[in-house]
Amino acid sequence: MDYQAVLEEVAAHARPYVRQGRVADYIPALEQVSADRFGIAVADINGDVYGVGDWETPFSVQSISKTFSLALVMAQSHGGHDSIWQRVGREPSGTPFNSLVQLEAENGIPRNPFINAGALVVTDRLQTLTGDASTSMLHFLREESGNEDLAFDQAVADSEAEHGDRNAALAHFMASFGNLENPVPSVIEHYFWQCSIEMSCRDLAVAGGFLARHGLRADGSRLLEAREAKRINAVMLTCGTYDAAGEFAYRVGLPAKSGVGGGIIAVIPGRCTLCVWSPALDARGNSVAGAAALDHFTTLTGWSVF
Repeated sequence: MDYQAVLEEVAAHARPYVRQGRVADYIPALEQVSADRFGIAVADINGDVYGVGDWETPFSVQSISKTFSLALVMAQSHGGHDSIWQRVGREPSGTPFNSLVQLEAENGIPRNPFINAGALVVTDRLQTLTGDASTSMLHFLREESGNEDLAFDQAVADSEAEHGDRNAALAHFMASFGNLENPVPSVIEHYFWQCSIEMSCRDLAVAGGFLARHGLRADGSRLLEAREAKRINAVMLTCGTYDAAGEFAYRVGLPAKSGVGGGIIAVIPGRCTLCVWSPALDARGNSVAGAAALDHFTTLTGWSVF
């Protein structure tokens, strides 16, 4: 596979979509990012990386961080990873990622770990396991990406905290059902810090490589059992792009996790991991050009999980 040639063709195909949609404006710090940006990177299972466009420009990972927090919880539960599934489901939500609607009817158990309520439960569990959820994630991402300069974005974290009433409501609501182990303010703070981490397409493609290598880290050590990596990929496929996961699976055919910073990470098990970034989003919170790029990538290569 000539990855570089494929990425250049994918970028050319996606270019007309780059300004379609709108940049996330409910987090003011994200609103300042230009809608003209586009980058895509692919990291194969051997660690070789290729990219086009703004693929080395850092951006706010936002909900892409949810994939890594879930992986760390499963990895650090020492065989007891099924316990997290007693507190969060594995089904598509069918409602917006910050919806309160289902929680009351379902006794404070979020539908899946990739909507905000579910991610708060996972962050809460990671806080219990590590004592410092956000720093643990940052250290892991530095190690897996090979980029020691990865850092939190203070402005983004502050912006989220200032406009985080809905997330606080979700957390308090779940706490009222006994589904949080740590104080709500602590859980919310670590969640915002995790979402504020800045990474490039290159960083994310490399850091997510363990999902393409069936649980093996970049150094060859095992983070997850193969069946656990399979399960994360499965939930990414069915729940990773908010309430558009069915449409995304239909178009792209890959496990993926998007974020409102405009990034999408996608996994081709046994082959490679991709990350695409373009900040303008559709109504569901997914990058318009990013989805078009991944759709074209799987069309060109014939690589999908189907």
